[in-house]
Amino acid sequence: MRKIVFDIETSNQFSDVGSGDPTALDISVVCIHDSKTNKYLSFFQEDFSDLWKYIEKADMLIGYNSDHFDIPLLNKYYPGDLTHIKSLDLLKEIHDSLGRRLKLDAVAEATLGKNKSGNGLQAIKWWRDGERQKVIDYCIQDVKVTKDIYDYALKNGKVQYKDLGKMKDIPLNTKEWEDKEDSSLTHILPF
Repeated sequence: MRKIVFDIETSNQFSDVGSGDPTALDISVVCIHDSKTNKYLSFFQEDFSDLWKYIEKADMLIGYNSDHFDIPLLNKYYPGDLTHIKSLDLLKEIHDSLGRRLKLDAVAEATLGKNKSGNGLQAIKWWRDGERQKVIDYCIQDVKVTKDIYDYALKNGKVQYKDLGKMKDIPLNTKEWEDKEDSSLTHILPF
């Protein structure tokens, strides 16, 4: 199964566009991990034709808050419909089990013992200041953390978080995560 773990950084925020709709935002960079090549890659808007080559070959897209945020926003740029690719949103899985949303950083710290390297608002500032490499590095770090959480959950059937200073488990039903689904994605690129 070819898995693409991905994350998006934007060049603006909701207060800039006067909307809470992710599709009102603009993408600065998309970073991915491709399970087939075991490589981390980054794509600016002008590189999206190269990004689609990876996305269209994916059996599954993996992200954190990706069903609500990343996929709708990326779909704004894609000439097809990315919702036809199997998606695993770790935040949705956690919410379905725990009954509430947790920040990626909170899950990473408790589960993996490491933190994210920044936050989305810092990434927007770096982008506006022309510090593209800092945005890429931050986004790739988020992809690495997301991939590590996915791998941990798949192996252990759970992730962890701290609640009032106590470590707690979030059980996750991972048994169908890697079941391959037929994709009805219409490819835009010749293969």
